[in-house]
Amino acid sequence: MTNGNPVARGLNGMKRLGLDATDIRILNAVQQHGPLSKTRLAEIANISPTPCWARLDRLKAAGFIRGYHADIVLEKICDFTEVVVTVSLTHHRKVDFDRFEGFVRGRNEITECIATGGGMDYVMRVICPSLARFQTVMEAMLAAELGIDRYMTYIATRRVKSGQPNLAILTAKDGK
Repeated sequence: MTNGNPVARGLNGMKRLGLDATDIRILNAVQQHGPLSKTRLAEIANISPTPCWARLDRLKAAGFIRGYHADIVLEKICDFTEVVVTVSLTHHRKVDFDRFEGFVRGRNEITECIATGGGMDYVMRVICPSLARFQTVMEAMLAAELGIDRYMTYIATRRVKSGQPNLAILTAKDGK
């Protein structure tokens, strides 16, 4: 699957295999459209169907694709409260991070959590049916004695932009 590119390291420090432009087109297509027919994917990737499907299978086997997801318009289904929460832990030992992250993984209301460097340790996206339910989540987090030093909450009022990165731009050699 490599095309002579040196092995690069991603944000998490793990080795990444070099991908060629066709691999990127295939990944970009399934990222934007989800599962596609063999013919349609081959058209987008600009190669014939059989090699395109073989590449897709290799990309899946190599773990480049976690799954396919629908982009549901939640506000058409129900009322909800979305809150962005930043969290700073008191201590910064591995055991502290592991304990906090274990709690986060166990809460369905916490839909995203990003570990960050800088002033805060985590940024979370929490979606609940009501502000009262959000408060229950936060109370459970504090009661779990996770070593939280401080947290800030921000009520989301509307989504201005949401999407996935453009893989062709992100993987371009010159960064443009």
